Amino acid sequence: MDALHSDLDMLPAVMEAIGFDAPGPPEVLRLRREPVPRPGAGQVLVKVAYAGVNRPDLVQRQGHYPPPPDASPLPGLEIAGEVIACGEGVAGPRPGARVCALVAGGGYAQYCLAEAAQCLPVPDALPLAQAAALPETLFTVWHNLFERGGVRDGETVLVHGGTSGIGSIAIQLGRLFGLTVLVTCGSAAKCAAALKIGAAHAINYNTADFVAEVQRITAGRGVSAVLDMVAGDYVPRNLKCLAEDGRHVTIAVQGGARAEINMAQVMARRLTLTGSTLRPRSKGFKAALCAEIAREVWPLVIDGALRPVMDESFPLAGAAAAHRRLESGVGIGKIVLEVRHD
Repeated sequence: MDALHSDLDMLPAVMEAIGFDAPGPPEVLRLRREPVPRPGAGQVLVKVAYAGVNRPDLVQRQGHYPPPPDASPLPGLEIAGEVIACGEGVAGPRPGARVCALVAGGGYAQYCLAEAAQCLPVPDALPLAQAAALPETLFTVWHNLFERGGVRDGETVLVHGGTSGIGSIAIQLGRLFGLTVLVTCGSAAKCAAALKIGAAHAINYNTADFVAEVQRITAGRGVSAVLDMVAGDYVPRNLKCLAEDGRHVTIAVQGGARAEINMAQVMARRLTLTGSTLRPRSKGFKAALCAEIAREVWPLVIDGALRPVMDESFPLAGAAAAHRRLESGVGIGKIVLEVRHD
């Protein structure tokens, strides 16, 4: 039976999921009943064990980051669990496989559709909670810092939000691929945590001018790349941190979408400004990115060299509390939702 695994007929008709009727604060998130989706061509159905919680989920809940037209309207961009059914044309992963996956929506649920080409195998030594904390940040950092930012062995980079999910993965990937990673954090405790994760230097932006600190640490040379999720008035300051031929990569606009910069400086120092959002990209692009990560990065996960930094786990029904914690900024690492099947 190539189209669907026979166990599909044994699935419940409905599942528990988290959704919201109108944008708003975390309290709009509600546990509700939704139809169990059926996989189409090239898709697998995953029985979700854990779902990652990310800032794009918060932005979607606030009404500013709608899902693509063909994606589930439910929040959730990364999952881990067991494949229980396959759509037509799927050679693998097959039912019974443990996978984690980047999805365009629908992760906050007991069952979620994933493109087979966006799934990664979960080794036995990797807990599913940790597996669910990897895809969104790993895909984002690899594409933006390593592909768009073009970082190379021996370069120095600046990463804002050093103890966030993005920041903690960027630190580890940088260390594993021969980069010197400088980070900014909002407290002495977070700076200490970032150093423990593997950052070469951690700058407390509440007690020091990060531009001056970067210049001091690099002896005036600056950094090769900045990975920025703040934007706004950080952009001109980031440009002052860059060395000649430096690259500025924007992945979020938490500090505002507009920035005023000196284009003469950009020209004179041959700077590159780029950035991206991952969710709207095509399935083909994400499949190619997944294949590259499987080849270049996933062996580090399999042998245990790369593990996500974990913050807290919440039950699926506690999604609002998980969002409040992420919004508070007090955590270190990734937050996940545990999805039970009673």
